[in-house]
Amino acid sequence: EHLALTSLDHIKAYHISSWLDAMTSEGLSAPTVKQRLAALNGLMESLLAQRIIAVNPARLVQGPRHVISKGRTPVLTGDEVVQLLHAIDANLLIGKRDKAMIGVMAYSFARISAVTSLHVEHVFHQKRRLWLRLREKGGKAKDIPCHHQLEAYLDDWLDAAGLRGDPTAPLFQTFARNGKRQCTDQHAMCDDVGPAPRKTLRRLSGNPMSQAMTWEMLQRRKRSAGLDTAICNHTFRATGITAYIINGGAIERAANIAGHASINTTKIYDRRSDDVTLDEIEKIRFA
Repeated sequence: EHLALTSLDHIKAYHISSWLDAMTSEGLSAPTVKQRLAALNGLMESLLAQRIIAVNPARLVQGPRHVISKGRTPVLTGDEVVQLLHAIDANLLIGKRDKAMIGVMAYSFARISAVTSLHVEHVFHQKRRLWLRLREKGGKAKDIPCHHQLEAYLDDWLDAAGLRGDPTAPLFQTFARNGKRQCTDQHAMCDDVGPAPRKTLRRLSGNPMSQAMTWEMLQRRKRSAGLDTAICNHTFRATGITAYIINGGAIERAANIAGHASINTTKIYDRRSDDVTLDEIEKIRFA
């Protein structure tokens, strides 16, 4: 409208370049500008396929340069992961759930979207081991074997929650405060509430944990463990990849486990250089 363009065919590459420059001058970040250019390119490609336009001018436009050599996702050390897991009370059903959920994130490098979409049927036995079937970006399914520690966490959770007989149920569920889902008492979570300890039963709701709920759970577990390092849903993906490489794993294998199309993406998660930097900084002495 500002350029008085009356037809989609009138849009030229220089119009799009001017639009990108305007967004940059407004203070929008390079990733945001690149994302919007990609969205416009996708729209133009669709219009081109439907023969609504004769040419896609967005193809000729290059977005702002934006290079990421190191991720900003907070990463835990091995000791911090152990401290976090040990602080979770596995005598409570909710503790068993949280341990298993954190274990899946750390030992499988799974994205949080893949973890929250898991169902009981996605945990299966093969070659005498427990395996996970993860649904990653683009709808791609990926089967990976479970680490022996993760296998113990999952078996403990499935047995205690009584979920093995319900293959279509969400693997990681919320707890209903009003007993919405019928189940036996051993499949409920006991909480001590009130000034004097008394037991209240909170049963599984049948609803999956959302990504927001998972983030809130991680913050509670972090506080309980006394950790100072910030954590988020992506932390355990980056932490697991870094630990794998530190212990001799090949970055190509890490990329395959993580579902990365390029090892350049995996390198962003590799935070071994943080330790090197800290060691070098400690060499600065004035006495």
